[in-house]
Amino acid sequence: MRIGITCYPTHGGSGVVATELGKHLAERGHEVAFISYSTPHRLGYMPDGVTYHEVQNMEYPLLKEFPYTLALASKMAEVAKMKKLQVLHVHYAIPFASAAIMARQIVPELDLKVVTTLHGTDVTLVGKDQSFKSVTKLAIEQSDYVTAVSDFLRRQTSTEFGTSKHIETIHNFIDPALYQSQDHILKRQSTKDQPFTLMHISNFRSVKRIPDVIRIFQKVSEQVNARLMLVGDGPDCNIAANMAYELGISDKVIFTGIVDEVACVLKEADVLLLPSETESFGLVALEAMAAGVPVVASNVGGLPEVVAHGQSGFLAPVGDVDAMADYVLQILKSDEQFKKYSANAASIASDKFHFESTVSQYESLYERAIQS
Repeated sequence: MRIGITCYPTHGGSGVVATELGKHLAERGHEVAFISYSTPHRLGYMPDGVTYHEVQNMEYPLLKEFPYTLALASKMAEVAKMKKLQVLHVHYAIPFASAAIMARQIVPELDLKVVTTLHGTDVTLVGKDQSFKSVTKLAIEQSDYVTAVSDFLRRQTSTEFGTSKHIETIHNFIDPALYQSQDHILKRQSTKDQPFTLMHISNFRSVKRIPDVIRIFQKVSEQVNARLMLVGDGPDCNIAANMAYELGISDKVIFTGIVDEVACVLKEADVLLLPSETESFGLVALEAMAAGVPVVASNVGGLPEVVAHGQSGFLAPVGDVDAMADYVLQILKSDEQFKKYSANAASIASDKFHFESTVSQYESLYERAIQS
């Protein structure tokens, strides 16, 4: 098959999933064309069967802002004709699905099919804004097929937009080999002279509840020798730094900034903290589990579909830092406990979220779309 993929080319989960999907599709013999304003972060080298097509910026005195959606639609149509694409798979409803629908109209002779994957904030944040709600609903309903990365997001989309459009759940995925190669499952990070490592990875926005991360760590560090690694960057990084200083634990908190491959830093972790206000899926939780790192997270959104409470980690109510700290200590209280949760995490990630199964689901979806 010949598939065009558009996603945000950044470190975010939607871009990671879209890029990895494209590479796996190419490995299976499909032709994949990425269409975006810059090379997707995870694309790296260009595998056989993969091409990248850049949407060019422009300036025009009468236009206050660059009309990216229109430029993207034009580029999609151009690439579709050049590559004889059969499917445009867009990751985010706004603006990508809207652009894909316009592109389909520009080249009607190709009978292009539009597959839209909803990842979260395109529904829960951007899509809910009254300025975009009607456009988002139209983009969803005019797509040939729509998927969501969790059952939670599927239900929320149907409720929020009052749409009868059939939405399928296709979970995010991982390649276990990328994480198990770190040999983390049976590795104990703490010794008498080495602290336990708690880790948080995010874009450090308010929805991630960064102050809760600091408070959980403070409570844990009062009981065991521990350090906190904060991976990523964003507006609440400064809040974390100030809180750590005020609580007298700044010497135990490490800011790594943004990293290209989280598998490399996860090998340092003993527990991942994800006390978010909401998560439509929680890809970083899955990546941690794949590396054998148990997860302590909020019991919200799609996280219960990823983290098996009492097996691969624990879930607690949003804001319950006492419960989350207790769960961390329960995981770390003995070598046997740690190994049990670590092995369970890696096993569940591999068995339930292996890329082979997920890529096959997308292949089947594309085939149905093309034949419809």
